[in-house]
Amino acid sequence: MRSALYMLAIVGMQHNQAVKAFGDRLRSHGMAPKAVVGACMHKLVLLIFGVVRSRRAFDASLAMPKLDF
Repeated sequence: MRSALYMLAIVGMQHNQAVKAFGDRLRSHGMAPKAVVGACMHKLVLLIFGVVRSRRAFDASLAMPKLDF
C-alpha cells in the first residue's frame, strides 16, 4: 500500500495542481523532501476518501479552496 501511495504522490506532485501547490508550500517552509512526499501521500488519501464518500468527481477548488485555479 505504501509503495502504491508513494508513486501516486510523486506523480501527483508533478501533475495535480492541488497536490503540487501543497508540496511546494511544504518545501518552501524547509520540510525534508521525503517528508514532503509522505505528507502528499496523506493528502492524497484524504482526497480519495472525500471523493469516495461524497460520490462526486474530484474538484480542485474544493480540495484547496485558497488556490486560484
